[in-house]
Amino acid sequence: MITSNVTPPTEESLLDLDGATIHVCQDGPSDAPALLLIHGTAASARSWEPMLPFLTDSHRIVRIDLAGCGRSCGRSSAPEAGSYGAPDQARLAAATLDRLGVGHAVVVGHSSGGVMATALAEQRPDLIDGLVLIDTGPHMTAYIAREVSLRGASWNRLTDDQIRDAIRDGFAAGYQIPLSYVEQFREINFVTFAATSQAVPPYLDERSLPERLAPLGKPLLVLFGEEDSRWSPASAADYRAVPGATITMLPGIGHSPNLEDPRLTATHLLSFTSRLGQGRWKAERPTVTSCPASGIPRNEAIAHADE
Repeated sequence: MITSNVTPPTEESLLDLDGATIHVCQDGPSDAPALLLIHGTAASARSWEPMLPFLTDSHRIVRIDLAGCGRSCGRSSAPEAGSYGAPDQARLAAATLDRLGVGHAVVVGHSSGGVMATALAEQRPDLIDGLVLIDTGPHMTAYIAREVSLRGASWNRLTDDQIRDAIRDGFAAGYQIPLSYVEQFREINFVTFAATSQAVPPYLDERSLPERLAPLGKPLLVLFGEEDSRWSPASAADYRAVPGATITMLPGIGHSPNLEDPRLTATHLLSFTSRLGQGRWKAERPTVTSCPASGIPRNEAIAHADE
C-alpha cells in the first residue's frame, strides 16, 4: 500500500566531486532503504517530485542533478572541463553515494538516466541492490523520435510554447506538459544540452544495455510507456535477454511515466523493492506484463500492467 502524505522539506546540498559541483536532493528517513533517482536529458532532479509523496514514507530518496543539468551547472561542470559521457556521469553518481555514506541502493533511471544507471552498475556493482529503467531505449535502433531543430542563436528566446513543442515527444499525446518541466528545460544552456544529448549514442552503439546488464546479475525492472514516441515500446522486449528481468508495459502512458502517472509508477517501483526486500528475486526467466498493443508476444506470462 502506498500513501501520499505531504512530504517534509527536501534537504539540498552542493557537493564538490572530481572537478564537478553536483546538486543533491534528499528526502525520507535517513535510515531507510535508499533509492537513487537519475533524471533524463534536459531535465533535473525536479522531474521526480511528483513521485515523492508515494516513496518517502518507506525509502531514503537521493536525487541528483547530473553534471551540466539543473543546479549542477557551475563552471567546473562546463563541457570543456570534462566529458558528459555515461561513464563520467556514473562516476559522479557513485562518488555522490560514497560522500553521503550510502553503501547500497536501488538505482532508478528515466530515459537516458537509465543509461547512466547501467554505467554505474558496471563500474560499482557493490552499490547496486537493483536497477529500474523507465523508458530507457536498449539500443540506438530503438530510437524513433522526430528530428527537432534547436539552434544556439535562438536558444534563449524560445517561448514556452516552442519548448513544449520541442519536447512533446517526451509525453503521450494530449498530456499537458507542466510549466515546471518547461522551466527545467530552460535551466540548461544550449552548449550543455548538445553535449549531454550526444553522450548517450556512443555508449549504446558500443554495446546495448541488455548486453551490458545480462552478466551483472542484478535485479532489473523495466517500465515502458506503451505510447512512448521517443523509444520504440516494442524494444522493451529486448530486455528479456537479462536473466530475471521484469518488463512492465504501461498502457496509455508515453515516455515519462514519472510525470504522467506518478502513482502508478511508484506502485510498480515499490512492488519491485518489496520483492527485493523479501528475497523473492531470482535470476531466471524474465517476466513480462503487458497489453497486446505492446508488441511483446503474449506467450510470456502476460497480464495487464494496471491490474
